[in-house]
Amino acid sequence: MELDERKRTILHAIVRNYLETGEPVGSRTISKMADMALSSATIRNEMADLEEMGLILQPHTSAGRIPSDLGYRVYVDEMLQRHEAEGEQSRSLQTDEHVSLEDREQALQDREERLLDREAKLEKLLKQVARMLATDTNYASMISAPMVRRNKLKFIQISRVDVSTLLVTVVVEGNVIKNRMIPVADVLDDETLLKLNILLNTRLGGLSAEEINLGLIAAIKQEGGKHSELITSVIDAAAEAITEDEDLQIYTSGANNIFRYPELADKENASGLITTFENKQDLTSLVESTLEGEASEPGTGIQVYIGGESPVQSMKDCSVVTATYELGEGMRGTVGVIGPKRMDYDKVIGALKKMMRALDDLYKKT
Repeated sequence: MELDERKRTILHAIVRNYLETGEPVGSRTISKMADMALSSATIRNEMADLEEMGLILQPHTSAGRIPSDLGYRVYVDEMLQRHEAEGEQSRSLQTDEHVSLEDREQALQDREERLLDREAKLEKLLKQVARMLATDTNYASMISAPMVRRNKLKFIQISRVDVSTLLVTVVVEGNVIKNRMIPVADVLDDETLLKLNILLNTRLGGLSAEEINLGLIAAIKQEGGKHSELITSVIDAAAEAITEDEDLQIYTSGANNIFRYPELADKENASGLITTFENKQDLTSLVESTLEGEASEPGTGIQVYIGGESPVQSMKDCSVVTATYELGEGMRGTVGVIGPKRMDYDKVIGALKKMMRALDDLYKKT
C-alpha cells in the first residue's frame, strides 16, 4: 500500500499516541506535536483519506480516530524494515565434536549425565527469560523449549545391563539422548560389543533416517554375521530415536498483566486468555507458525501477528510479537510477547532482540 510522506507521518502519529494513551486521537492533538507542521484542517483531510483506505477507524461519532488492524500492520512493517536496515547480529551454529570412537565410548556415561544436568538448567533458564520479558514489557510472555531437528544420528552405544539385556543409547543431533532396552538370547563378551559398536558407528554415524535404507541395513547385517538379528533391533531403535516426536514444553509468565488494559480485561477476553496461558495447548500453533515462518523466510527474526492474524483464537483481539531463537545444533524455539494491539511495538521488538542475543551466551554458561 503506497502512502505519501504526509499520510505516513499522520498515521504514525495516530498509532504512537494511541499506544501511549489508549484514547482516540483527534486532529488538534496531532497538530500540537512538535514534529507536525500542519494545520488541523489539513490533518482532518488526511485522516479522512486514511479512514477511507481502511488504516484508521472512528469508534464513535465526533470522536478521534484509532488505528485499524491494517493500520497497525503498516506501522509495524515499516518499523521492522527500519530494524532490519539497522542490521541484526547473526548467530552462529555450534559445530559437531570430532572425537574418536573409543573416546566416545569411554566418555558416554559422563556425557549423558552432563546433558541431563544441562537440560534441567535450560528449563530454569527459559522460565527466567519468560519472567524477565513479562516484567520488562508489562505484557504477557511465552517461550518454548527448543525443538531439535533430530534428523541425523551422531552416535550409538551398546552396553550390557545383564546376561539377557542390552542397553542401546542413541545420540542424535542436538545431543538428544534416547535409551532402549533390547533382550538377547546369547551372552555377549566385551570384545564382541566393542566390534558391534565400531561397526554400527562406522556405517551409520552422520546419517539421516532416510539414508538408512534396506540395502545399507543388509550390508551391515552381513558384516555382523551371526549377530544380524541384534543389529536389526539396534538399527530399529536408532531410527525410532531419530524420528520420534517429543511433547513441546512451553513456559509462560505475566498473564495477569492483561488486566492492565481495558480492551482485554472484560470477562470473556480475560477468561479465554487466562485459559490459553494455563493449558498452553493452543500456544503450540503459535510456536509452529513462528518456526514455519522462519523456515520459509530465514533470517527475518521477528514476526508480528495483529488481531485476526494470530493463529490462536483467544488472541484475536491482541497483538503477538514472536521471535525464533537458536542455541546451536538445530535447537530452535519460539519466544513471544502478547499484549493489546496498542502495545509498544518498538520496545517489545527491542526486548526480544536483546533476549535472543543473550540466550545463546546464557545457555553456554549453564
